[in-house]
Amino acid sequence: MTHLAILCVRNEAAFLLEWLAHHRAVGFNDFLVFSNDCDDGTDLVLDRLAEMGQLTHIRNDGPYDKGGIQFTALKAAAKLDQVKNADWILPLDIDEFVNIHVGDHTLSALHAAVPDATAITLTWRLFGSAGQVRYSDAPMTETFTQCAPAVMYWPWRASMFKTLYRNDGTYAKPGVHRPRSPDQSRLANANWVDGNGTLLPDMFKTKRIFSNFGRDNYGLVQLNHYALGALESYVLKADRGRAVHSDHLLGMDYWVERNFNTDRDQTIHALKPERDAYLADLMTDATLAKLHKTTVAWRKARFTELMQLEPFRALFGRLLMTPGSAPVPQKAAQFMVQHANMARQPAPKKTT
Repeated sequence: MTHLAILCVRNEAAFLLEWLAHHRAVGFNDFLVFSNDCDDGTDLVLDRLAEMGQLTHIRNDGPYDKGGIQFTALKAAAKLDQVKNADWILPLDIDEFVNIHVGDHTLSALHAAVPDATAITLTWRLFGSAGQVRYSDAPMTETFTQCAPAVMYWPWRASMFKTLYRNDGTYAKPGVHRPRSPDQSRLANANWVDGNGTLLPDMFKTKRIFSNFGRDNYGLVQLNHYALGALESYVLKADRGRAVHSDHLLGMDYWVERNFNTDRDQTIHALKPERDAYLADLMTDATLAKLHKTTVAWRKARFTELMQLEPFRALFGRLLMTPGSAPVPQKAAQFMVQHANMARQPAPKKTT
């Protein structure tokens, strides 16, 4: 059975090997990676990994469709035999790590727990900066273990998910958060379940990209989301731009909505021995090891360059002064949602 992970990256080579090793340990056995506008050698690392038979690498150099860089890549992916022939598909980002809580923590165990599912929503669990200022070449999953509570009422992005789905023809195209272009004649037979294995309402088959608020969505599986990293890494992320729209700059709002460090979750370490074995095997390749070292040096040098520019120096200073985010209490979140819903209501018609 083929489990395909699709990834889009730019200037993130320093994190590639851990991400790849972890997801091989989880059970993914096929990888399709798009890169664009790389300055740090990400494309070169991917070229080497492709030569080693570890993945397929495609340069996504544009021009880009209206939806942006990532949408353009996924649109192109839908036309590839590699995607058409996959049994299961999951589009991911480099800061997202699948974390399965059942059996041996692999995809096989997840499927055994929900054998009738044709789509499984993997809800984000936000991992904060853990007070780390300096970037270091160490595993993300070991450096950042502090996270948001299992039950969150706000922000709504804390409940966003990615979708692991059976490639059975129900959907024609992969999407960032959920598969796209459904075949209406097949939807009735689609079985969407959440991270607890609970059958989801029909609206999830065509619309939703986030799980219900105010509950634990992680019983069987979650998606560890290391969106921030150390402060230095976040400055480089702001320089890179958003994954979906690279021209949308990252600021303090993005940071505050994700920098939760109130709880600790180390469950992903269940696969650490297997991940370490894959990682060690990758690093036996001298060319790949040298390329990885070069990308690490680039990150440190690029941060020094950005500190000479006022917008990034100012951002770094604000990050240093900003404490970790506190979860919004239930009553306050309900008040916010209530007023947000009121704002969506159409304005009353004027009477004459």
